Amino acid sequence: MPRLVILGRQGSGKGTQSARLAERYGVPHVSTGDILRTAVAEQTELGQRAKATMDAGDLVPDEIMLGIIEARLAAPDAMAGFVLDGFPRTDAQAKGLAGLLGAEGLDLAIDLAVPDEVVIERMLGRGRADDTEEAIRRRLDLYEEQTAPLLDWFAGQDLLVAVDGVGTPDEVFARLVEVIDERS
Repeated sequence: MPRLVILGRQGSGKGTQSARLAERYGVPHVSTGDILRTAVAEQTELGQRAKATMDAGDLVPDEIMLGIIEARLAAPDAMAGFVLDGFPRTDAQAKGLAGLLGAEGLDLAIDLAVPDEVVIERMLGRGRADDTEEAIRRRLDLYEEQTAPLLDWFAGQDLLVAVDGVGTPDEVFARLVEVIDERS
């Protein structure tokens, strides 16, 4: 069963494709957004620390994210494999994840490649109040700034594969399955 990281800009289809991949391979879809919301709702120690940080408008620090991911990947359903969606987001988180996983490591880090203009069109089509073109471009710039070193790190580990994320959800899913099955 695969141990995957799915990377990509907001609006690239990561959540949709991660859920489909998890179902196909019988592994959990591990979404850091979902984990954070659950940890906050359950008022775990990590959840309380994350909530305080988020309430202050800051990004959740790497050590908190690593703690949350470590706890989730230790669950019985994630022992054989998983699809990580939204983590890691920084070079430090990627290195921390490698330390958590030890010798078994990851099978693959997939960059769901979608051009900015396509992502902007998709996100504007969602109709969310905070999805103005200016706000979307700002988030894309931040993603590029934070993610370039992350992509380089995964490439240096011979784990990175870029998959074209443009097309219907079924077309993109077929490309992802082909890449995963080739590497497994």
